[in-house]
Amino acid sequence: MNRKTLAALLVSTLALVLFGCPPAGESGGGNGAAGSGDILVGEYGSLTGGTATFGQSTHQGIQMAVDEINAAGGIKGRKIKLFTEDDQSKPEEAANAVTKLISQNNVVAIIGEVASSRSLAAAPICQSNKVPMISPSSTNPKVTQVGNYIFRVCYLDSFQGEALASFVYKQLGLKRAALLQDVKNDYSVGLSEFFKNTYTKLGGQIVADKSYAEGDSDFRAQLTAIRAANPQVIFCPGYYTEMGQISIQARDLGIKQPFVGGDGWESPKLIGIGGENMNGSYYSNHYFADDPAESVKSFVSNFQKRNGVKPDALAALGYDSMKLLGLAMSRTANVTKEEIRDEIAKVTDFPGVTGNITIGPDRDAVKSLVVLGIENKQLKLVSKVTAKGEISAQDGKAAPATSTTSTTASTTTTAATTTAPATATAANTTMAINPAAQNPTAATSTKK
Repeated sequence: MNRKTLAALLVSTLALVLFGCPPAGESGGGNGAAGSGDILVGEYGSLTGGTATFGQSTHQGIQMAVDEINAAGGIKGRKIKLFTEDDQSKPEEAANAVTKLISQNNVVAIIGEVASSRSLAAAPICQSNKVPMISPSSTNPKVTQVGNYIFRVCYLDSFQGEALASFVYKQLGLKRAALLQDVKNDYSVGLSEFFKNTYTKLGGQIVADKSYAEGDSDFRAQLTAIRAANPQVIFCPGYYTEMGQISIQARDLGIKQPFVGGDGWESPKLIGIGGENMNGSYYSNHYFADDPAESVKSFVSNFQKRNGVKPDALAALGYDSMKLLGLAMSRTANVTKEEIRDEIAKVTDFPGVTGNITIGPDRDAVKSLVVLGIENKQLKLVSKVTAKGEISAQDGKAAPATSTTSTTASTTTTAATTTAPATATAANTTMAINPAAQNPTAATSTKK
């Protein structure tokens, strides 16, 4: 946590004292919890700023779930009233947002944030005031370690990083990787470390390790160094905002290797920015919008009718967060903050759009993930990874032909043929990874 974020937390904590939050366990303003009237729920997210699509998509999913719950009679006959705060994609504003939601709006539960750095800025405030918080998609293990009131409905970076390393090494058959990470992003640094640890244990080699900072626009120096190292794949676990530009500059430099990333790529703007330069690359995600499962088809259809666009994974996770919170509230006696916390912790096998969700002993979701590929500027389902860590190929395809070509623009020499994947066997391969990767106590985060 940097000094700016720490300062914001101190200011926010002081603000809570000045505003006079209701003591833990009280209703919070008369109708926030026990009794009659609306049930007050807060949401904070990046509605504006550098990762605005994250917050906007998540909000659409949350609001859709709220409207469905209310239309079905609400919680114990009471409607949910949602208060939404924009944190402008800034950790310090995330802290301010939850301070307002707790001290002024008297909410009994909070949903947010997508970015781990912003969840880490806000979670201590929720914890100190005993207000349960559910992050839809913050994957850094440190988030829920803040305290027993902090939960998530997404998988962990430890699980995601290990799955991607196994996918690259075993399914794609690529043994030489370069890393390009965002050093100002807790999510990117942590995911990069988890990938590297597993990839090297499997026998892979990290031939270059370069970095940039969120907000950068020129990546040519790092990419030139990566090209000289001659990797077969480039692991770039940042956000879509930079990834699109990175792909453009890489192709301009003659780099033809596939990029691989995490769920931070998930946004319509990824391909909107990168275009055909993103073809042949892969990233892990929480669900696939074209999944034939009936629950997914129903969610996608209703979301499209409501918003005019196909829902991305952030919308689906926002929806699942609110639906799971609604279930927990319905199981309480008086809808108090403590009761809500206890009921969230008991959730098992919740049938979410993003897969069945069980809240583990460390308040993390135990669930599956998917690996998506980009082909002709369209997403396709490539692999699935179960909650037990079993990876199965879905499309029968291995690495694209360009993935084994030298990154040096002046040569056409191919990499060693021993690293080429066996396409004939890829479709039938099931590879186990460590299920403990979904348990944050089994892995060490590298959050700065």
